[in-house]
Amino acid sequence: MKYLRDEKNIKKFGANLRTIRLAKGLSQEALAWEANVEPMQISRIERGVINTSISQVFNIAKALKIHPSELFIWD
Repeated sequence: MKYLRDEKNIKKFGANLRTIRLAKGLSQEALAWEANVEPMQISRIERGVINTSISQVFNIAKALKIHPSELFIWD
């Protein structure tokens, strides 16, 4: 079975993460520290360069003090 990368939604997820992070007044570095990930990882996720793991989604959501599902809500 061929793996198909969903570029469109990966980019939307990243853009949504950036919007939420900025609304919370956090830098990428501050979010990375709270989520226990490398700052460059946050940058890559926000730019839609990488497809993050479910574990990281939960860590990021916890650091943002939101439910993980909020990271998947976009137009």
